[in-house]
Amino acid sequence: MYAECGDSLSARRVFDEMSEPNVVAWNAAVTAAFRCGDVEGAGNVFGRMPVRNLTSWNAMLAGYAKAGELGLARRVFCDMPLRDEVSWSTMIIGFAHNGCFDEAFGFFRELLREGIGTNEVSLTGVLSACAQAGAFEFGKILHGFLEKAGFLYVGSVNNALIDTYSKCGNVAMARLVFQNMPVARSIVSWTSIIAGLAMHGYGEEAIQLFHEMEESGVRPDGITFISLLYACSHSGLVEEGYSFFSKMKNVYGIEPAIEHYGCMVDLYGRAARLHKAYEFVCEMPVSPNAIIWRTLLGACSIHGNIELAELVKARLAEMDPDNSGDHVLLSNVYAVAGKWKDVANIRRTMTEHSMKKTPGWSMIEIDKVIYRFVAGEKPNEVTKEAHEKLREIMLRLRVEAGYAPQLRSVLHDIEEEEKEDSVSKHSEKLAAAFGIAKLPKGRILRIVKNLRVCGDCHTVMKLISKIYQVEIVVRDRSRFHSFKDGCCSCRDYW
Repeated sequence: MYAECGDSLSARRVFDEMSEPNVVAWNAAVTAAFRCGDVEGAGNVFGRMPVRNLTSWNAMLAGYAKAGELGLARRVFCDMPLRDEVSWSTMIIGFAHNGCFDEAFGFFRELLREGIGTNEVSLTGVLSACAQAGAFEFGKILHGFLEKAGFLYVGSVNNALIDTYSKCGNVAMARLVFQNMPVARSIVSWTSIIAGLAMHGYGEEAIQLFHEMEESGVRPDGITFISLLYACSHSGLVEEGYSFFSKMKNVYGIEPAIEHYGCMVDLYGRAARLHKAYEFVCEMPVSPNAIIWRTLLGACSIHGNIELAELVKARLAEMDPDNSGDHVLLSNVYAVAGKWKDVANIRRTMTEHSMKKTPGWSMIEIDKVIYRFVAGEKPNEVTKEAHEKLREIMLRLRVEAGYAPQLRSVLHDIEEEEKEDSVSKHSEKLAAAFGIAKLPKGRILRIVKNLRVCGDCHTVMKLISKIYQVEIVVRDRSRFHSFKDGCCSCRDYW
């Protein structure tokens, strides 16, 4: 009972007082230890168990997976005398949630080879892995499997499929799944497709779908409004966004949460209404958290407002002084203004406090294999090929399109040649180059990136799409960019 209620310490105390605990009590002790964050203690309890059942093994799998101890989870999985659908689902979801997408796909393939029946949990888990990795081709194969196996009559599977296609950069397929659902559309279904349209910058279409949802009798919830406000923010629909923010409370009685306030700050910030965004933050009826201030700092970085950026950074320093991302954002503002002394001071502070900038990485799927490129990684056969192709591409962009690197995005006060070299090695450029080298002509390059696309990479992707006659879909931390014929779907508003 204590373990189920989350009172792990009381559960452990009661367990220690038992003279002869049964297997149910032992399992509860394992779960309690994991909930306390005591991974080693959970392993010790498991090792002392006189008798173990399938639940015991699955508890260890789930605990290790949630703790990110994937090596230990794999070892337990291999040692299991018997596995069920829960065991397989736990491994698939655990590896997917920890960013190990190839391993998640591998477990799903092995599950099928073993002839073990798939269930809703394992299928939504592997679809989640596809969504996070941008594995479009694998997602299409799964879609065919789901259709043949009759799983498209399960609402949650349809919802996961909508999310997968949206996050893999094919919102048209997401809409097709939504429109052809053989079961009733739930609030999750409507919200998923609205969120998908929002990610791709289709603000007007997202609003239209929201109105269709209202007409169908489905009542929106707070998460729906987050997706709707996100759609307005990424399409520059400021007045519409404010209208929906008001409607949420006045019409539907939904009290705005901190996430809704964050969306409004982002809405004003992206539209360059920085002082309006600042006033909105100051007038919030709830105390703004670090994410709210960080959103505003990001807007200051985009639009180069030094004075407000310094003010916002001071607030963040009180709340989260060791966040490297905040220092980098302020550095961006100073670098664009050419204030290299201030940039140097920030970098010195980061060094003194052992703060490291989050390395940029990008992934691309080729022949159902996910390739990952990390900024500054050691060379290997794949990265060597990518660098060689990228040098060829950049030379062609210079000759045929007059491309010149946008060096202001580099934070160092260094020589122009060094700046150019730094910009040219961004991970999304390497992923695109590798895709052009490996994928057949006519195939769309689908790239997933963990950080926001910089201005120079955005320009390069537009030029590549025009000169190489290739469509490139990039999902960055913020939204999707679809490059085709020298233009981007974001209309340079991102």
